[in-house]
Amino acid sequence: MEKYISDSDKKTAKFAKKLAKTCKKGDILLLYGDLGAGKTVFAKGFVSHFSRASVVSPTFTIVNTYPGKTPVYHFDLYRIENPAELEQIGFEDYLYGGGICLIEWPEKAQNYQFENAKVVKIIKIDEDTREIVVGD
Repeated sequence: MEKYISDSDKKTAKFAKKLAKTCKKGDILLLYGDLGAGKTVFAKGFVSHFSRASVVSPTFTIVNTYPGKTPVYHFDLYRIENPAELEQIGFEDYLYGGGICLIEWPEKAQNYQFENAKVVKIIKIDEDTREIVVGD
């Protein structure tokens, strides 16, 4: 388990980019944290290692794809009300689609088993400070 304290969005993104360098096709990262904790900031830093694409929260689209040598599939499951909605978007195809999956609000995908996934917990300490905990 790895712990990191960040006192800015820039440092959170930098840590995420460093973590991205250790990831490979097929990896799944489960991003836990309250609203406003910095999950999308983390995703921006992570994706910047693989793509020059501009990262935005996929809240209304559920998934954004960032192409590159290793594609990154960024999910925001916050608005999912029924796990069956995930089947409609081909969620499982993404999980085994030859890229890396970043999944915000993974607790909404309770019907899926995420074996060997990395768990990333972002805990808001105060307005600027976050504790980021990475484990399996």
